[in-house]
Amino acid sequence: MTSPLPQSHPPHAVSRLRAARLTRSTRPFLARGGPSGERCAGCRLILSHCFCALRTIVPTQAGVCLLMAEHESLKPSNTGWLIADVVPDTVAFPWARTTVEPALLELLADPQWQPYIVFPGEFVAPERVVSTVFVADENAANTADTKRPLFILLDATWPEARKIFKKSPYLDRFPVLSIEPEQLSRYRLRRSRRDDHLCTSEVAAICLGLAGETLAAKTLSAYLDVFTNHYLSAKQQLKIDWDDEVHQQLQRLRSPSKPT
Repeated sequence: MTSPLPQSHPPHAVSRLRAARLTRSTRPFLARGGPSGERCAGCRLILSHCFCALRTIVPTQAGVCLLMAEHESLKPSNTGWLIADVVPDTVAFPWARTTVEPALLELLADPQWQPYIVFPGEFVAPERVVSTVFVADENAANTADTKRPLFILLDATWPEARKIFKKSPYLDRFPVLSIEPEQLSRYRLRRSRRDDHLCTSEVAAICLGLAGETLAAKTLSAYLDVFTNHYLSAKQQLKIDWDDEVHQQLQRLRSPSKPT
């Protein structure tokens, strides 16, 4: 596989949130530890390692709502961006302790969605915890059976995520989806004290799998691997091997349908 030609894509929810956050900044945001140089606006990588041409959109019944800590949308290593690349119905909102976006409240009240807050069940009252996702039946006569799952992901560091969960009373009425990952995290762009702490993109892939969105789940996982490959290669000043296993795996998932 040769290096694909660059492609431009319209901005998605996370890129728009990042742009809005930058307009409010009084000083430039300088990413620590990542590659230096001009970055692509579409994938946040330096231009020589851009992977926008590999963006793969997979239509889904499920949606994702990202509640993002203050600086998450600015970090080049943020993986909530990858979810928005793959899952069309991804929305993103900044989280604040004293205010809440009206559009977020409207989304949570929209009858087409069944929101699930994704959070470890060990920190939640047992009666709120669920481990399975109700999959909508498009042909059902009962409106309740046609609701689409909406996964609310707290896109933040673990301490920040706990704060968001505790101080967002508008989320209290929704079930908490507690996931049990079968494998350790493969995320290598930030350090974590525990190997079972997954990055946001890994969590989203598990949620999509629970909702029966197998292709989207596999694609998001492969897309994360390619992003990690490009990010670390840029950091280490290595050329991209477009024929290695991570690129081939994503290409196999893209091949059944026309690349986007």
